[in-house]
Amino acid sequence: MNKAFSVVVSLLCSCVLYGQTPVDSTGVLIIGGLKQAVSIKGKDNSNPLLLFLHGGPGNSVMHYAQKFTDELQKHFVVVHWDQRNTGKTRTWNKSPAPLSVALFENDTHELIDSLLNRFHQSKLYLAGHSWGTYLGFYIAINSPELLYAYFPICPMINQLESERIVLELMKGKAAKTGNTAASKELAVVKIPFENGEQLYYHRKWILDFMGSKAKITKTQVEEWSSTWLPLFNEASKDNLIESAPVLRCPVYFFVGRKDYQTNSKTTEEYYNILSAPKKGLYWFERSGHSLPTTEPEKLQEIIISLKDK
Repeated sequence: MNKAFSVVVSLLCSCVLYGQTPVDSTGVLIIGGLKQAVSIKGKDNSNPLLLFLHGGPGNSVMHYAQKFTDELQKHFVVVHWDQRNTGKTRTWNKSPAPLSVALFENDTHELIDSLLNRFHQSKLYLAGHSWGTYLGFYIAINSPELLYAYFPICPMINQLESERIVLELMKGKAAKTGNTAASKELAVVKIPFENGEQLYYHRKWILDFMGSKAKITKTQVEEWSSTWLPLFNEASKDNLIESAPVLRCPVYFFVGRKDYQTNSKTTEEYYNILSAPKKGLYWFERSGHSLPTTEPEKLQEIIISLKDK
């Protein structure tokens, strides 16, 4: 038995050994030598597992995940995980090792192995949002035998190019409309981002470009950048169009028509060249980058329909 699951097992009251039993728990799992928070919810613990990888990096979704997983829990055992230095995991312990892509990839693989072992399953369904899709693609590329299917939501495909595309669009709009404030701030932005200020100006004007009412502050972005920007830049270097033109598991893309942060055109370009056993591309016309909370009913309906097939 995997000893790392001892705390989670106690929270589940060993109910995974018996079918037709609901699961609703949040516990500690030892992943990569750290105590990490894992939430497990489902109406029937014999249903297939669906692991959701949150975005950011550093953006826990546990406190609002119910909004976009309530129906999924009737068909899957839904697992959410606060990655290292994130959410509840951060309150328990900080990563002793410098944050790197490889560290998060290893954590993801270790978590999947533990879940499959504990629930006596050979495969699971995997979903990821934004940064979480980068980790999901790592599993889909390197361990496709572990997945029934992969659901990338607003995926990182060729992130550096995605950032450049929208930067030029925003500069063009600012010039056309005579927005001197936008032109001045966007002029200092370099891709890849060199600091939190550049990222702030980029994201501030993306929200304006999309007509979003959401607001961010420079302080918030710079605080995030002090921890996460090097990791984000490391991941952004990858171009899946070149590095992963073939996947050996089914993959279904969920794309916001108004998503400029992980540019929807880049995703469509990748989808068109991708070879996979099965693939699908689902457009969400009302959504930008926050697709799971903008159109949660449609998102869940499609995932459930794919599982039933």
